[in-house]
Amino acid sequence: ILGPDGAELAAAHNEREATGDPTAHAEILALRRAAETHGEWRLTGCTLVVTLEPCTMCAGALVQSRIARVVYGARDEKAGAAGSLWDVVRDRRLNHRPEVIGGVLEDECAEQLTAFFRTL
Repeated sequence: ILGPDGAELAAAHNEREATGDPTAHAEILALRRAAETHGEWRLTGCTLVVTLEPCTMCAGALVQSRIARVVYGARDEKAGAAGSLWDVVRDRRLNHRPEVIGGVLEDECAEQLTAFFRTL
């Protein structure tokens, strides 16, 4: 997560397997760490940069955090909630809608994810 000035506030990776915690997605962990560093839960002006399109749980957390923008690489046709399967982050019924920029380095991100899941 980048702060409003572009400096890194927090970084994380998926820790579900390591911790046995089903909520330990990279986005959730990064949001927690960024809020701690930032000194408040509202991440106004901040940007999340992530390899894979966020799922519904993470998309909901992004809306609740008031993050300004979401940048992701690979689309997730099976569980994506930022435009692929659902579009939770831009649902007009919600109180906050971050800007979404998808497909950034998509091929490279997809290759990285494929390699990761091959090792599991």
